Amino acid sequence: PIVEAIRDRFQRLGIHQDIFKEGVILTADTGFASEDNMAYLHKNEIDAYIPDNQFRSRDPKFQDQRIKHPKPSRAKPKEEQTIPSDEFILDEKQLTCECPEGHMLSLRRQRKDKKGNDKIFFEGKVSQCRDCKRKQECMRNPEASNPSNGRGRQVSFIIQRAEQPPNYTDWMKERIDSDKGKKIYGHRMSVIGRETLHAISAFPPSLAVKPVFGNIEFNKKLNRFSVRGKTKVQDQWRLYCLVHNIEKIQNYGKIAA
Repeated sequence: PIVEAIRDRFQRLGIHQDIFKEGVILTADTGFASEDNMAYLHKNEIDAYIPDNQFRSRDPKFQDQRIKHPKPSRAKPKEEQTIPSDEFILDEKQLTCECPEGHMLSLRRQRKDKKGNDKIFFEGKVSQCRDCKRKQECMRNPEASNPSNGRGRQVSFIIQRAEQPPNYTDWMKERIDSDKGKKIYGHRMSVIGRETLHAISAFPPSLAVKPVFGNIEFNKKLNRFSVRGKTKVQDQWRLYCLVHNIEKIQNYGKIAA
């Protein structure tokens, strides 16, 4: 994992044997929000804040964001939508299902899904679905009911949800949704300066990776290399890194101008 690589590098450089035991706060974007990663952070007692892709929707401050900045709809075109399962009448005691047109569907099977939920499956009779006036809006593939061995409309229901044990993702959600978590992650999306460092007591400026690339690309205008060959490109990159580090020493170092 990346965390182990960072720890090993600090050990090799003789800076610290375990940098994550010294009050360092680890943040990352939603691409790293997986159950395995959260379990690793929890078991190794690493002070981390990594949001899931729904963390903004749980924040009251962003309730109006979808109205002001709507995202393109991912819904299927109207002609591709089908009658939803909640328009079918399910009798859980009798294990029967009735379609919106009053036809009874056949019970096919009952099993648990991947999440452990008890799920029940029904299928419409081919003879009924074939001649139904709402076939075009009910079935994704209306032609499937035309052959004699075809299939009618299929629908499924969850009749009992499995109890989900507490997991490490929920643990991280509580951290990122807390006032402290919002403050820390909010600092991650800004350029880390002296005030920010005092506020969160986390990474020194040299570990603020994203602002480094932002400074070199936008402020120093290094959008592309102006030389060819690996050696020349490496020299040009080192020159820009040298200028960036001199700037850091001037602004944050002991020899600040």
